[in-house]
Amino acid sequence: MLYDVARPRLNRRAMDVTEFEEMIDRLGEDLSFWPDDRRLPAEELLAGSPAAQALLDEARTLRQALAAPTVRAPKGLADRIAAAAAKMKGDPAEPSTEGETAGS
Repeated sequence: MLYDVARPRLNRRAMDVTEFEEMIDRLGEDLSFWPDDRRLPAEELLAGSPAAQALLDEARTLRQALAAPTVRAPKGLADRIAAAAAKMKGDPAEPSTEGETAGS
């Protein structure tokens, strides 16, 4: 009996796309952090499944977006939006200066 010395065979089962998605949700998109008994079947699935590859790409994109610096609205934007909304409604209680809010 011949054994693959370079890659010992673990007692593992195949992975489907549904399980792959669940594992990404639980363990993240970096397969190097997954336990071997799930990482190896995931790599095999990725080799032949466009759906699994799309899930992995989506998870990586989401992680990058969440890691990006926070975008802040320009100062006074909320007041300008409130003033524009008040004008559209014809509300006489619109803010008169930057920094004020209606009803202040």
